[in-house]
Amino acid sequence: MPWHVYIAECADQTLYTGIALNPPERIVRHNVGRGSKYVRRKGGARLIYVQQCATKSAARRREMEIKSWNRRKKLALIANQERTISGHG
Repeated sequence: MPWHVYIAECADQTLYTGIALNPPERIVRHNVGRGSKYVRRKGGARLIYVQQCATKSAARRREMEIKSWNRRKKLALIANQERTISGHG
């Protein structure tokens, strides 16, 4: 089963990056208070980006890379995914 890197937008509009086998399920866990303390403090989150990786270690490396980026670069990554999905990229 592939691992995924995901970015969630918290209720206060901050971005949270993590890894999971099933990102939508992980967001549900965050939103019922069983995920990260960060998301719990921010009042919940919604899934805005997902990238599939072959292994957990690959997902963890990508997570660390994305976490090192500033907000503008993360938003550009998300916008690029949206253009690709909609067929405009």
